[in-house]
Amino acid sequence: MTTLGFQLYSARNFPPLSDVLPLLAKNGYKQVEGYGGIYGTLDEASLKTLKADLDRNGLTMPTGHFGLDLLEKEPEQALLIAKTLGIEAIYCPYLLPDQRPSDAKGWFAFGKRLQEAGKRYRDAGYTFGWHNHDFEFQKLEDGTTPQEQILEGGPDLAWEMDVAWTIRGNADPFAWIERYGSRIKAVHVKDIAPAGENKDEDGWADLGHGTVRWKDLMGALSKTSARHYVLEHDNPNDLERLVTRSIASFNSY
Repeated sequence: MTTLGFQLYSARNFPPLSDVLPLLAKNGYKQVEGYGGIYGTLDEASLKTLKADLDRNGLTMPTGHFGLDLLEKEPEQALLIAKTLGIEAIYCPYLLPDQRPSDAKGWFAFGKRLQEAGKRYRDAGYTFGWHNHDFEFQKLEDGTTPQEQILEGGPDLAWEMDVAWTIRGNADPFAWIERYGSRIKAVHVKDIAPAGENKDEDGWADLGHGTVRWKDLMGALSKTSARHYVLEHDNPNDLERLVTRSIASFNSY
């Protein structure tokens, strides 16, 4: 059976982490996904403490988000984090608005930049790739999208597909899954509330309680190279509700 992981960014407003990990374990989660706010500046001893906390709760961290600055400017720190925590796949998660290219050529060059940044991590045995938001699906002047250009510029990049952000970018997730299934190595599993609802949660919903066709999507994704499925909610107002309801929905697909 496919395992559902949990992106720890979803719990950033519900500290401490020492309470979050037992909650996840109690509800049947076996994996978590890390992000820079959890481990970005930790020394080796602190990273080992975090690994021990994961072990104590029967959790692994097979995937992690790493900021572009860390990946490019502090590769030894990034590799230390990945090695110590047992991470297998490294994903760059975001590009700030003021850093985003404006045309196809610029996005292709960004794909090449990611390709180059990822070389040292691929050489060390890690999967390396990009995690999308919605801006990658906005049409450029030549009719292509940033996401196409990124993947073309970085032919060895894996894709962690955030399906709900893809939908918010007005793109058809099924078409993208069919086209790039061999590049999709991980999936962010999240849901979108009906229009006008859950405004205090930025319009997101617990998995299975929104509008995304997850049962059908899981069928499509099962034909791809995806190895990791990671629950995310960008701004939940009730962590325990999110954790319990979402894994129940996932296990029914």
